[in-house]
Amino acid sequence: MAKAAKTTKKSDAGPPAQDMDFILHSLQEAHEKAGRYDASVEEMLHFYEQMLLIRRFEEKAGQLYGLGLIGGFCHLYIGQEAVAVGLQSALKEGLDSVITGYRDHGHMLAYGIDPNVIMAELTGREAGISRGKGGSMHMFSTEHKFYGGHGIVGAQVSLGGGLALGHQYREDGGLCLAYFGDGAANQGQVYETMNMAALWNLPIIFVVENNGYAMGTAVKRGSAETEFHRRGTAFRIPGMDVNGMDVLEVRGAAEIAIAHVREGKGPVLMELNTYRYRGHSMSDPAKYRTREEVQDVREHKDPIEGLKKLLLEKGKSEDDLKAIDKAIRARVTEAADFAENSPEPAAAELYTDVVVGNY
Repeated sequence: MAKAAKTTKKSDAGPPAQDMDFILHSLQEAHEKAGRYDASVEEMLHFYEQMLLIRRFEEKAGQLYGLGLIGGFCHLYIGQEAVAVGLQSALKEGLDSVITGYRDHGHMLAYGIDPNVIMAELTGREAGISRGKGGSMHMFSTEHKFYGGHGIVGAQVSLGGGLALGHQYREDGGLCLAYFGDGAANQGQVYETMNMAALWNLPIIFVVENNGYAMGTAVKRGSAETEFHRRGTAFRIPGMDVNGMDVLEVRGAAEIAIAHVREGKGPVLMELNTYRYRGHSMSDPAKYRTREEVQDVREHKDPIEGLKKLLLEKGKSEDDLKAIDKAIRARVTEAADFAENSPEPAAAELYTDVVVGNY
């Protein structure tokens, strides 16, 4: 009986210890072997346009905030564009779900959602994607399977676990991409969700957008383990360390992680090393780092400039890329004009979307 009990216990414990190293590091090794995504020029142009749209949109949002047209908190995605574009370009539209924290405008734009309704939401207008009641931090679209936009640090990860459980329950073949930052990586609910996701073999990819400073504290000052892709080790979740400033590397890593999850092999933890050029929010002067540090990243690691250089090498001209920038600037101006000319929500909207159903 003792021997049988011991055998059962070993079986329940999962793979033998000697196999765990392979399980935990196999995806990273596959990522390093595969390298960057082999994109066509047309695909690269699409990535370039998406990243540039996010950059120009966020710059305009910053201007509108300064003019008092955007209230509350506003967290810009400038510098991190390659993460959302690279990852979400690999998802299946209409099937997979996405959830993130309050730095959410870029993720919605990367999903192809109309800039007009995003800008209208930022400015609190009725035409906004959350009817003007969510603002910058709480955007939401069930139509696009984009579930926020959440103001509580790390809370979206637990909800992402629920979205993944929903995919599993419905057997629809979908997965959940759950974003969180290096600051949120120290929240307890993140690890509770990882534990359940591993136990239940949920189709979820945990994405740490490591921009280095959380709300203003450098990673090395706030985290004992600074290599966030290793944080899933205790739950037998394989990790991937990815350059989040290279959209083609991000897309290549996404292909590997998504294939792993779709094959029913359980969750993946991806660390996307990126950088935000602005402060944590519009009210943050970011005095915890030097201007020289930010400028160095802009000059040597910028995701848009990096892809632009590659497109020039592939035969696109400066005039071609300038034309794209001009068109995107015009599109963003159109979105801002649309927002400014849209009415604010009626007072009766205070009583809608409070509960589900007609009560």
